[in-house]
Amino acid sequence: DGQRESDNVEDARGQRPSGGGMRMGGRGLGIGTIVIALVGGWLLGVNPLTLLDVLSGGVGVEMEAGAPEQPAPRSPAGETAPQDRTGKFVSVVLASTEDVWSEIFRQVGRSYQAPKLRLFEGRTRTACGTGEAAAGPFYCPGDQHVYIDLSFFRLLEERFKAPGDFAQAYVIAHEVGHHVQNLIGLMDKMQAARARLSEKQYNVQSVRLELQADCFAGVWAHHSQKAKGWLEKGDLEEALRAAEAIGDDTIQRSQGVDVPDAFTHGTARQRMQ
Repeated sequence: DGQRESDNVEDARGQRPSGGGMRMGGRGLGIGTIVIALVGGWLLGVNPLTLLDVLSGGVGVEMEAGAPEQPAPRSPAGETAPQDRTGKFVSVVLASTEDVWSEIFRQVGRSYQAPKLRLFEGRTRTACGTGEAAAGPFYCPGDQHVYIDLSFFRLLEERFKAPGDFAQAYVIAHEVGHHVQNLIGLMDKMQAARARLSEKQYNVQSVRLELQADCFAGVWAHHSQKAKGWLEKGDLEEALRAAEAIGDDTIQRSQGVDVPDAFTHGTARQRMQ
């Protein structure tokens, strides 16, 4: 409460994208990817075909690693700054990441270009294709937007048993971490690697990319805490529970599946570390 809110939040909740649709234009699908889609579909209660598109490079975290860029969609008319408490919370956290990364970039003689963050419901148009809430929060390098359907926070609390405001802040900071990776050229390197690596090899690199985004979230937390001292007892544990809950092995193990070669985000232990 009382902290600066970002000017880069686009509240598109209640709007629906027109035309388009999910595409299957990413890398080839291996058996591990298919298993993850089936398990994830059962766990999240969504159509596995949607997750197959996500995992094949249609949108979502795999798209963060670089994707063929399309023209960035125009912001829908009528978007306003969020007025509800959760929306304002997201805006304050984003503003804090802007402050932290602007200073870090300044120290190395660079200018930080902040990402936009779009709040949506259900699905939304992006430069990486049509984004689905089922994919969870994601970053699209094509338009330098972070996309979040706030229902994910309820999912995090109710299904993954990882409640708390700092858990939510960690999710936002992780996606901003992907934006930092894009600004320093890592997304382009990942896109180049996609063409020459096998799916198994690429997944290993994807895990590294995700763990670095987790690390960058920690960089934000460290500097924002030094500046504001706003973390309370138990906040760090909230973020650790969230990291553990969304580990690849945790999700697979909950359904009796074990396909380490299909890991794309890291194990619970890796993410907590």
